[in-house]
Amino acid sequence: MAIYPNKERIEELMKGPADQPVVMVNLLKFKERADESEGDATGQVAYGRYAEQMRKVVESQGGRFIWAGRVDSKVIGEDGDPEFDVVALVEYPSRQKFIEIASSQKVGEIGEHRSAGLEMQWLIATTQTQF
Repeated sequence: MAIYPNKERIEELMKGPADQPVVMVNLLKFKERADESEGDATGQVAYGRYAEQMRKVVESQGGRFIWAGRVDSKVIGEDGDPEFDVVALVEYPSRQKFIEIASSQKVGEIGEHRSAGLEMQWLIATTQTQF
């Protein structure tokens, strides 16, 4: 399963509103055991090492971690749909700022914890709307 975007996905992201914040909806599935580089850690513990450092990077660039929660149950959905462990909402000042942060040297350095702990991720870009 994918844990990094491809070129086409990035191009699609950048078609969204350039002048508005973007909230990234992170749907996370962790490995039962993280890669060996993380010692005896679970996937969630390894990812937590990444998230702790990522929060500092995001907040230093004007973004914010809005909320994270454990998935308790699936109320609507089909058997065979992906099952996720955690949902997290992270706001970035703009789509461009998200790209700058995600491709920064610092995020590259801490990314080893992310890939060591993640089995799968869906990352969904959202823009505020009114119903």
